[in-house]
Amino acid sequence: MKIFKILIPCYNDWKSLFKLLDRIDFNIKEFNEEFSVIIVNDCSTEQIPNLKIDYKKIKSIDVMHITQNQGHTRCNATGIKYLSKNLKFDYLILMDGDGEDRPEDLPLIISRVLKNKNISVVATRARRSEGTVFKLLYQFHKLVTLIFTGKNMNFGHYSCLTKEDALLLSTKKGLWSNFAGTAKKFIHNLDGIPTDRGNRYFGPSKMPLKGLIVHSLSIISTFKNQVLLRSLFIIFSFILLFYIEPNFFYILASVITAIFCLVIFFISKRENLSELNNSQNRINKIENIHTIRL
Repeated sequence: MKIFKILIPCYNDWKSLFKLLDRIDFNIKEFNEEFSVIIVNDCSTEQIPNLKIDYKKIKSIDVMHITQNQGHTRCNATGIKYLSKNLKFDYLILMDGDGEDRPEDLPLIISRVLKNKNISVVATRARRSEGTVFKLLYQFHKLVTLIFTGKNMNFGHYSCLTKEDALLLSTKKGLWSNFAGTAKKFIHNLDGIPTDRGNRYFGPSKMPLKGLIVHSLSIISTFKNQVLLRSLFIIFSFILLFYIEPNFFYILASVITAIFCLVIFFISKRENLSELNNSQNRINKIENIHTIRL
């Protein structure tokens, strides 16, 4: 019997979380494995209601209280770091708590990791639920990321990691700024399952344009060495084109590429210094953990 831990960050949206837990419990009923949930309470301002205690498959729920709000990416990093040091498990599932990571896809993900040993699985996005403008911008983000990193970044946090891969990621500074980029860079046996992005259980999607830009830049900054090499190649190509056929566009494109590269290196340096100093402090911000046995 394999032990699965399901890590879910939450900030105030307890109503969505409780519905998600119900759906998780229903969708894992066919498996004979052991399932437990770890909720990372991201310094919520709303008090957590009483948890339901009649789940059939979820064995226990740990609630990890964080003393300072830090966002779901760093909540996941905090949880991965803590689990890697303190808890016994075979697989770690990461899910957002609002319903956009569909629990209906859990049987596919769990079956895949049980069938293919030593392989972590991510939920790739076959279809998104946001509006047309956001979808176009998301495709542009994927194109820019592919050009500068050589990687097709088509997944987010929703994933199932082997214990070995979770331990590996827990040692990487990039985990605190971007999970997907760090996973893509360091996990070699990474499989993908096409899934649709679900609708939030309550309220509209909270991913603003600014958030998408920050997300894109944080992914690219994870691959700063590849970005440097590809940027130099692009700049050299535009300069060569300018000598063949003088055109102001080529010079402008070279300058823009150079500025973009500098921005990525600045972001990368800032994130690395920040997380090098603060990653352990974030672990220390865990106020307490209480366990509910079901």
